[in-house]
Amino acid sequence: MALPFLPGNSFSPSLGKTKFHKSHHFDYNNEISMLVGAEKPGIGGELLRGQKLKPKNSVFPRGEGSNVPAWVAFDRQVLCFDAFFQEAIHEKREEPFRIRNCKVYFYLEDDSIQVIEPRTKNAGVPQGTLIRRHRIPKPPPHDDEYYSVEDFNVGKEISMYSKVFKITGCDEFTSNFLRKLGVKVKLEESVPQDPYSRYRKGMDESMQPLRPYEKHDTLKQFLDHDRHVLRFYCYWDDTDNMFGDPREMVLHYFLADDTIEIREVIPPNAGRDAAPMFLRRGKLPKNVASLNQPGVQTDRTVLNVFGPTGQGGRYILDSLKTGAVHTEFYKDSDLTVGAVVNVWGRKFLVCDCDDFTKEYFKSKYGVDDFSQINYKKGSFTRGERQFPPYNGWGSEEDSLCSCMGLLPKPPKRDFIKFMEKDRCGLDSNVLRFLARMDTTKPIDMDRRFIISFFLSDDTALVFEPPVRNSGIIGGKFLERTRIKKPGQPIYGTQMSEYYTSQDLYVGAVVEFNKHKFILIDADEYAFRYTEQHEEEYAKSNIRCIIQKIASKVTKNPDEIRSFFMRNDPNGNGTIQFEQLGSLLQQIDPSLTTHEIMTLARFYGVHTGEEGMETQKLIAIVQEQLRKRNFEGFGKLMEALQQHDRERQGFLEPDVVRTVLHAHHVPLPDDLLRAAIALAPTNEAGHIKYEELCKQINWRDFPVPPMQYQPIDPKEDWQGNKSSSVVDLINYRAILEDVFGGKVPDN
Repeated sequence: MALPFLPGNSFSPSLGKTKFHKSHHFDYNNEISMLVGAEKPGIGGELLRGQKLKPKNSVFPRGEGSNVPAWVAFDRQVLCFDAFFQEAIHEKREEPFRIRNCKVYFYLEDDSIQVIEPRTKNAGVPQGTLIRRHRIPKPPPHDDEYYSVEDFNVGKEISMYSKVFKITGCDEFTSNFLRKLGVKVKLEESVPQDPYSRYRKGMDESMQPLRPYEKHDTLKQFLDHDRHVLRFYCYWDDTDNMFGDPREMVLHYFLADDTIEIREVIPPNAGRDAAPMFLRRGKLPKNVASLNQPGVQTDRTVLNVFGPTGQGGRYILDSLKTGAVHTEFYKDSDLTVGAVVNVWGRKFLVCDCDDFTKEYFKSKYGVDDFSQINYKKGSFTRGERQFPPYNGWGSEEDSLCSCMGLLPKPPKRDFIKFMEKDRCGLDSNVLRFLARMDTTKPIDMDRRFIISFFLSDDTALVFEPPVRNSGIIGGKFLERTRIKKPGQPIYGTQMSEYYTSQDLYVGAVVEFNKHKFILIDADEYAFRYTEQHEEEYAKSNIRCIIQKIASKVTKNPDEIRSFFMRNDPNGNGTIQFEQLGSLLQQIDPSLTTHEIMTLARFYGVHTGEEGMETQKLIAIVQEQLRKRNFEGFGKLMEALQQHDRERQGFLEPDVVRTVLHAHHVPLPDDLLRAAIALAPTNEAGHIKYEELCKQINWRDFPVPPMQYQPIDPKEDWQGNKSSSVVDLINYRAILEDVFGGKVPDN
């Protein structure tokens, strides 16, 4: 119990002090009496006067940073000092001592020290790590303490394991770190010179070689011009020799080592062996007289011999090379367009060069004239290759491949087009047209056919829907195959032309195997596909149609306006499709029915049937989920929210489709894609997944059920009713674009 805080009951040194016990100095550790309270010997555990603690680690001043441990705050932070130590040498007279430079690394995270001596060439002593990384104790009598950051500074001497290291400098990071600790960093000190290194340097400089061989340094040329090759096109006229003929050569000059190689251009069926090289790579001499005798062309010349020949004799070499034979080789400056190159007695005329060679000569020598020399006497035109006519066996492509070589290969299929235009979900890539026969026979005039054109391989299929009590058995009229255009020989030497998708449009007349058909209608997918790819289909290009009409009606615009006014008594700005078609046929008889229908679809007045189709599709989706008893809408919503990390409420369509597949939503892929496409989107095209979950949630947001009927591509389609062509057309927008000179945008 403490005394009350009253006058006379307390004194100033012990104000607020509650502990007055004497510290516990001794204790037992492993049955051994040890001193444990040396750091707190005073009353209450306080230090005595003049007593200082010996820090176990580096003590840094407290700042405004976080109180994190040192191994986190100073991770990968190392202080680097330049130091040296002097090593005494007693066995050699040339060096009484040796100066060894080293690097001292102090790791701030655990106060460990590492000393490394950089390796020098021909040192003769082990170098590298002199002291491995660990905490180093101070020399006695302070051997119970370890070196800390306060012991390091420029100019200090540190004794580590009986070696005294003198610190002469530090790097920039170390200098800044010590200044932040409040330590004044001294200037860098000079390192004393090693006497033996000075002695070796002087001895090397005083040495003079007895035989001064000259040195040719070609490393710089190799590094500057490696892989740089000048290419020249040469001509060698060998017609003077027996069985000689003009020959074309390609000369390569390697700038890395001034060597030359020559390759011959052998034309097909020339009768010569295709040798890989005409002249191997090497230096090409300018003047070739004859081969020298052995011993004439040498690097050194023996001037005199003293004593007997063989062992014991002496000789003197000619350092000035008075009798050397100098050979002049071709350089890059000698090779220009129009120059004649002597290739071991053969005269090569340089006629042309490549673009890299022209740029090289422009930048180095300032040459601008590279006029090509025409060395060919007459122009030789190769005749067109003739193939034998088609014999009727197999396809034309197969027969043509058998004529390309001795080993016939099967014709290559356009696999890229097949993968791009194959059926994918709701995109069937099949254009369907309704057609009738172009005939005068009463029995065939009322027959209707469905022509399906497959974009993946340009094949066509003709199907006749069966009609009851017609006397004609319906079904497949023509197998799926490629169809030739009429008017071509059956057995010809040229490849036959086949019908493409651009040849099929409403109003076109096609002839399939002697049967003429008139295309009278197309399905909605065919209209939409051709309008989306209007650059490929001119009949569905609204820009071309408007420009064609504008070129015809610029002479009498008042009559056109009055015609529309007469057919619009109510003044609604709309006109019937039949009236528009008859007017356009009068303006330009060359307009096809497909172009008129495209114009009507673009400027038509749309009704609210699209919303009905949307509700129908949502009802089909919910009906499918209801039949499969799928109720995991809550988990589906949570998964979509996990992918929406920014909490914007929108996700990419591919991400939504992946999440739906991951939760095993029992919907076909085409129906799933259609349901995702109906969901609201933002400007970037991302799906609002919350509305999508509400649309397919048949439990909380049900819609009237509707039976799902899959679409059969071979269904008895009898033409469009009102889905492809609208009844009313906004003629005011047409007049504005035609007479206003505007071209509408899709």
